[in-house]
Amino acid sequence: MHTRIAIALGIGWMLDAFEVQIIGSVIPGIQAEFSLDSLQSVWINVVWFGGIAVGAMLFGWLADRVGRKRLFVATLILYSVAAIATAAAPTYEIFIVLRFITALGVGGEYSAVTSAIAEFMPARNRGRSNGLVMTFWALGGILASVISIVVISTLGLTWRYTLLFGVVSAAYGLLARRLIPESPRWLASRGKVEEADAVVESITGLRSAHGYVDPNGSTSGRAPLRELWTNYRGRLLFGMSLDFSEAAGYYGLFTAMSILVFSQATGAVPISDTALPYYFLIANVGALLGGIVVSFALDAIGRKPTVTFSYALAAASMIGCAAAAATGSPTIVLIAFTVAAFFATCAWVSAYPTFSELFPTSLRASGIGASVAVGRLGAIIGQVALAFTAISWGVGVMFGMLAAFWLIGAVAGGIWWKFGTEARGVSLEELVASRSSASVGSNG
Repeated sequence: MHTRIAIALGIGWMLDAFEVQIIGSVIPGIQAEFSLDSLQSVWINVVWFGGIAVGAMLFGWLADRVGRKRLFVATLILYSVAAIATAAAPTYEIFIVLRFITALGVGGEYSAVTSAIAEFMPARNRGRSNGLVMTFWALGGILASVISIVVISTLGLTWRYTLLFGVVSAAYGLLARRLIPESPRWLASRGKVEEADAVVESITGLRSAHGYVDPNGSTSGRAPLRELWTNYRGRLLFGMSLDFSEAAGYYGLFTAMSILVFSQATGAVPISDTALPYYFLIANVGALLGGIVVSFALDAIGRKPTVTFSYALAAASMIGCAAAAATGSPTIVLIAFTVAAFFATCAWVSAYPTFSELFPTSLRASGIGASVAVGRLGAIIGQVALAFTAISWGVGVMFGMLAAFWLIGAVAGGIWWKFGTEARGVSLEELVASRSSASVGSNG
């Protein structure tokens, strides 16, 4: 049952990733059809990340009130329908509006998926399970590359046909209603103890004589962000720092490669438009391997060292990309890109299981949503800063800036390593109860 739930959530996450990464593979066609310059191309991503930020905050708040399952299904269908509509966008302006609506749904998935998988999995392998679900993101990237290769390179169709894959996501959203139960921890936190215990019994075959009770799940009645800031400030800042760092660094890496390095129109090491999806396919294979490795590391060596070293190595890999770009060789750049995708994925996959489990059940989706929202601000800042940096000072300095973004997460991980709580093998309820000693001061 746990495996079924994890796979069901992972498939939804994979479809999210497809929507995010398909644009990177087909951006040359979009640029050509709408006659876009580099700044307009970057603006596509800025609007996208703004939509994810708003969606993560809004739907994170709703997921703590109406449930993980409902929000998972609703946001999946929302972004699927919006993606299909985007395929028919007649102008650049309408395309931008529809991409924003699609992003709202994807932002909601961050909160719903991450909360649900943390609350379903047992403590002994929660890190591995959560990490492997996050790794479905790389599968979505691979799927995006394959669809681009088939639709554009093989069949010779336009980018619009790739977005019609949203039909599959919409259909899966309806199927997911039958595959995923509601989180028993969330049900208990809302006082629905009998329903919570029924879900636990359906999974384990056991029924408690007293039902499932989450003594740390109730809230004070204050607004979620205010309560998080008052009682879990250290944990919230930790999550925001990790997400800011990974969003600026990860999306910055893939955007830089698609627009500023590989693009025939604006790139430093240009390749053909038909070859671009193959490059992203190979890089996403590296990302998949990174996600698998770090998923096992979370439970094997613990969250603290895994997060800190992953972010530090991601920063180092950006310097490798700068050195590779200086050679002017597409092959060397591809190797460096794949290595960077490996370590970048190690970093962000280690982050979500780590900070999502630190919030109480009644505030978990809101805490994740707030962290993701700050992270998407990092992505927006990164998109604009990287574009201007590459234009003004060159690709080498741009990769240096990407390394600096990743170092933010490495520093946050180091601070948490010294002062924070190690969650490996610890139940969610114990983690919430230990908040007074989890970090500096009583807000850890």
